[in-house]
Amino acid sequence: MTPRSADAVVIGAGHNGLVAAAALADAGWDVVILEAGPEAGGAVRSAELIPGFSSDLFSAFYPLGAASPVMTSLDLEHHGLRWSRSPTVYGHARSSMDESAPVVHNDVADTAAALAEYDRRDGDAWFDLFDQWTKIRKPMLDAFFGPFPPVRAAASLARTLGAADTLRFGRFMALPARVMAHELFRSEAARCLVLGNAMHGDAPSDAPVSGAMGYLLTMLAQDVGYPVPTGGASKLADALVSRAGKAELRCDSPVDRIDVTDGRASAVHTKGGDTVFVRRAVIADVSAPMLYGSLLPADAVPRRVHEDLRNFEWDTPVVKVNYALDRPIPWRSTSLSGAGTVHLGADDDGLVRWLADLTTGVLPERPFMLFGQMTTADASRSPVGTESAWAYTHLPRGVTDDASADTVADRVRDVLEEHAPGFSGSIIAEVVQRPSDLMAENGNLYGGAVNGGTAQLQQQLIFRPTPGLGRSETVVEGLFLGSSSAHPGGGVHGASGMNAARAALGQQGPLGRIRKKVTSSLLELVTRDREER
Repeated sequence: MTPRSADAVVIGAGHNGLVAAAALADAGWDVVILEAGPEAGGAVRSAELIPGFSSDLFSAFYPLGAASPVMTSLDLEHHGLRWSRSPTVYGHARSSMDESAPVVHNDVADTAAALAEYDRRDGDAWFDLFDQWTKIRKPMLDAFFGPFPPVRAAASLARTLGAADTLRFGRFMALPARVMAHELFRSEAARCLVLGNAMHGDAPSDAPVSGAMGYLLTMLAQDVGYPVPTGGASKLADALVSRAGKAELRCDSPVDRIDVTDGRASAVHTKGGDTVFVRRAVIADVSAPMLYGSLLPADAVPRRVHEDLRNFEWDTPVVKVNYALDRPIPWRSTSLSGAGTVHLGADDDGLVRWLADLTTGVLPERPFMLFGQMTTADASRSPVGTESAWAYTHLPRGVTDDASADTVADRVRDVLEEHAPGFSGSIIAEVVQRPSDLMAENGNLYGGAVNGGTAQLQQQLIFRPTPGLGRSETVVEGLFLGSSSAHPGGGVHGASGMNAARAALGQQGPLGRIRKKVTSSLLELVTRDREER
């Protein structure tokens, strides 16, 4: 193809890349999106792995997408997106003999009443927790999903809570998930609702700040639910492509390298031989190791950044098992029948043991898992009377071989059979997605890691993806990291892409040149060796 120029090139048509492209196109920029795969969406895609049964290949439930100020601002419903929700939001089966698993209902009063049956005080505590959430919802979401540091959001939160409560809320958000759950609730049932959500990240339940993910997802469950795109995850990707319609999307165009001229990103080359010259910005919706280690010239990246990337920590590898079932799941606890998402395989103490296995390189005998009842959430996913479902769990960090994945997949089925006797007999077919399969489908999912890097404190905020400013600007002028490797990290919320686009736009004009100079000076300060400065 004849070389062309563009105001901006977006590398990768994952959801963050599409969000960035939409924002830049809205500002009147000429945008080219280069996607390595045959279709857009990245980790937001679905397919019929088993004929007649729609499976979400990676992400599936989207509370972050439904609540994120970024995603809601795009008005995706006008681009074909429709949400479906399950009769109850999610539940947690604590043991294989649990016949009264706690669930979160769509109405807060129903959830509180159900929790009060385990301990009267927990019903009141749930009301109080959600009441506080409704007051701080906007500044909290702005703080989570806006660029770092969240100065305005933090100030708004402080005004809402007052000085004394702000101090205590800061402590609360820094708590380990296990401590947070025990401080909030008296019954194990209520505690597990928070702890199961905390496991959506990869931070141990006794690690500082691990409770923040549990708190956020628990409150969003009661607030917006755990919606799914009607018809499959690809419908969300389709809506994002439509929303970014002014941008030129080129699929089957894997990027080979980024040219850097006089310290600035100047062109992007594909492996197929195409070249796009860049007038203003490159947004990279790729992992940080791929950007700095593969796409950029080695001499364009300071030595200290290369050294920092040797310490980059991926999140734990994923094993996902997709099921086509000939009937609804026969749960021991009937409360789980209407839940789109089910957490199972471990109670409070069991989660500690499971996490210890992952930390010490042991394949868990009884894996804790997230389980999705997709037809329960969206009737279009499979024929009437059947269920399209999946189970999602982790391997120990650094264990990515197919044999280990298959062993854990077998153990997943055993745990499901214990919680739902007759489950195995309902399986029409199953498809296992091992770490090698996930990475083959999407190069950003290195080793089966789906979060763009660990969500633990040592690689969040100013440490994401490496020690620096915690922002999307990079050491190369005009190049911005807009993937889940950038703040605020994993999840389908679009914030990393939007933050990158806004940073690129913010460097234009007279004030933009000042911002760019200040940012460049700060980046040089924190990334270059003392003898280089």
